[in-house]
Amino acid sequence: MESAFRSEEMCLAQLFLQAASAYDCVSELGEAGLVEFRDLNPNVTTFQRKFVTEMRRCEEMEKTLGYLLQEIKRADISLLDSEVNPVAPLPKHVLKIQEQLQQLEAELREVTKNKETLKRNFLELNEYNHMLRVTQDFVRRTSELDLLSQAQYEEFPSLDKEPLMDYTNMQRLGAKLGFIAGVIHPWKVGPFERMLWRVCKGYTILTYEELEIPLEDPDSGENVKWVVFLVSYWGEQIGHKVKKICDCYHCHVYPYPNTNQERMDIAAGLNTRIQDLHTVLYRTEEYLQQVLLKASESIHTWLVQVKKMKAIYHILNLCSFDVTNKCLIAEVWCPVADLSKVRQALEEGSRKSSATVPSFVNRIPTADTLPTLIRTNKFTSGFQNIVDAYGVGNYQEINPGPYTVITFPFLFAVMFGDCGHGLIMTVFALWMVLSENNPKLHRTRNEIWNTFFDGRYIILMMGIFSLYTGLIYNDCFSKSLNIFGSGWSVKNMFVNESRMVTEVRGNQFLSLDPNVSGVFKGPYPFGIDPVWNLASNRLSFLNSFKMKMSVILGITHMTFGVILGVFNHLHFKNICSIYLVFIPELVFMVSLFGYLMFMIIYKWLAYSAANSNLAPSILIHFINMFVMQSNDNAQLYTGQKGFQMFLVVIALLSVPILLFGKPGYLYWRHHGGRSFGTYRKGYTLVRRGSEEEVSLLRAHEMEQGENHSNHSGQPDGTDQEFNFGDVFMHQAIHTIEYCLGCVSNTASYLRLWALSLAHAQLSEVLWGMVLHLGLRMDNDFGSLLLFPVFGIFAVLTVAVLLVMEGLSAFLHALRLHWVEFQNKFYMGNGYKFSPFSFKLLTRNCDDFA
Repeated sequence: MESAFRSEEMCLAQLFLQAASAYDCVSELGEAGLVEFRDLNPNVTTFQRKFVTEMRRCEEMEKTLGYLLQEIKRADISLLDSEVNPVAPLPKHVLKIQEQLQQLEAELREVTKNKETLKRNFLELNEYNHMLRVTQDFVRRTSELDLLSQAQYEEFPSLDKEPLMDYTNMQRLGAKLGFIAGVIHPWKVGPFERMLWRVCKGYTILTYEELEIPLEDPDSGENVKWVVFLVSYWGEQIGHKVKKICDCYHCHVYPYPNTNQERMDIAAGLNTRIQDLHTVLYRTEEYLQQVLLKASESIHTWLVQVKKMKAIYHILNLCSFDVTNKCLIAEVWCPVADLSKVRQALEEGSRKSSATVPSFVNRIPTADTLPTLIRTNKFTSGFQNIVDAYGVGNYQEINPGPYTVITFPFLFAVMFGDCGHGLIMTVFALWMVLSENNPKLHRTRNEIWNTFFDGRYIILMMGIFSLYTGLIYNDCFSKSLNIFGSGWSVKNMFVNESRMVTEVRGNQFLSLDPNVSGVFKGPYPFGIDPVWNLASNRLSFLNSFKMKMSVILGITHMTFGVILGVFNHLHFKNICSIYLVFIPELVFMVSLFGYLMFMIIYKWLAYSAANSNLAPSILIHFINMFVMQSNDNAQLYTGQKGFQMFLVVIALLSVPILLFGKPGYLYWRHHGGRSFGTYRKGYTLVRRGSEEEVSLLRAHEMEQGENHSNHSGQPDGTDQEFNFGDVFMHQAIHTIEYCLGCVSNTASYLRLWALSLAHAQLSEVLWGMVLHLGLRMDNDFGSLLLFPVFGIFAVLTVAVLLVMEGLSAFLHALRLHWVEFQNKFYMGNGYKFSPFSFKLLTRNCDDFA
């Protein structure tokens, strides 16, 4: 439980791993997730490290697994993540796994290549068959000339009518009529036709027609409605030009027979080959599916094993060998409470590898800054992330996380107070909490949804607190709930009922006088009386109430932050900061702003409805307090002037103490003065090898401006340089920032009032301008109109009031914690403890691919 309020105690330890058992020991440490390894070879490049060969082998297996995953996904085979967590394979089993993967990859590549070749042939034959069928309509033979005396020609419908071509003249010249047929992409037909005309000077005839059904493109795999074309040309030179143009436009050209009998024979052969290819292709796909199904059963295990193995060798590359090259030495950060578990993990790794010499751990002293470890669970992790977003806490610094669990959703709810909206938010968050074990919810690729789901407990707390503050405000979708009955009565304002009826009908507003007996029966049991929802001065009343409430909450929140700072001083035994920093800060805060909170509460208690007209203005009194003036006729209490002057003097005296106290004390102590009591901040006695005891100096907080130089256990201890100017400048900046920040931060908490008012007014506008339109119609049309109006009201409520207003209130609550609260005691200059753990490796195959 101590880890929640302050980071756990950490230590630097050395691991002595025997070469034979190092792999198994690191594997056990990875399963346990207890230590963070340090790089002992920072000057050695990646390719010069000891286990670079094993790392390359793992990378090759990762590439093979990536290829297998790609093929499995292409075959639309679902991958189910197994709950089994396989251990890292033993080094002697790695070659066997690599051999299995290589054989499977080779077989899969061969089958895939054969399948692609067969499919390409099938598609080309299919295109050829459709081309022959369509061009049959193009050609109309009229006669066959004698093959011995004349060349063979095919007559087209427009051949004898073409003005640029003379059939008889071309025949005399010995020019031969040729044909080129094929298919072309639809959007290339126009440019293709123009290019033929320009290049061939009209010595070609192009006929084309689009297919009725789309065919798959062998190159891209897309379904395309190809255009079948037939080009007739005179002469071989024109034919060469036509072929080059077809190649330029990526046409699929096929041999075209000259006679009808040849076309029929080729079509019959094509049908037979297409049927045979279809059968072979089906068998090939069936076999490929079986291979991929078999691979999909083991792919998850292989993925996890390869990733673990690669992580182990990466850690081993961070270690260094001793002089005998028989032992690996590693340095790790480890929580002190987990040292026994680390020893157990090393013993288990030595036992698995059957090592004759066991591996062991040895705690060593260090002067480096230790990492910060805050143990969290699924409930507190979201709130701790809010704190860590500001900055990871220094080692052993007080942690604001446990307090943020309460203060963050509460301040959010003060700005978002509406029990109706809070109920919707609570139900939504509760559904996410109850469904948190559903893998479909926490394994999506939608980042927005993942953000909401990871913060489900934050949303739940914000919804619960919004329910509470909504009941305090008595606000539910901008309407009040009369649960206990109002404490105000109109009846007692009038002597007889007839006058009451006349007054009620003749006046739009009635003034209720609480001094009249029976008009005010007593305060509402919980929250604000619902009668204020009908009052004309409702906004003025709520503004006054929420503004003073915001000031009280803000001063309380900041004072609590100042008080938390003393626990840091006590823990680090920084006694001078308690007397010279904490006490002046607390006196300054309480003397001025604590007194402001006192005046607000005192005025609420001291004045009632009977003497409310005599109540003075708190703002005027607070201003007069600084200028040393007072109005004797309007005092809150007897002796107010003298007490206020006393508080101002104390507050002013605390400023020079805060400014000069600590730098002066450090200067005096550095020049031979004695400190308050026994000053042992940051010193720890560590026994090393039972030979000597050394005194270690831990790193001090940067804001304290201290540099201890008292290395009592070192024979050559020399004082560190003390710069009084730097220390004084740092303290001066801190003093100015704190004193001015108390004023600005108090005013900053008025955002609680402003956003609460804005949320209430937006809710009221949405009710009056949307839902009220359907409710005020008492005819049949109004009943029908109510359904779409309610739908619009629900959508706007969720989109505007819940999402947008909720995000605004969330950001303002975040700012109040980071700037106004945490800067009073929290530095956040540390770095997070990142243990070597296999749990951090993704086990999702989709993420790996």
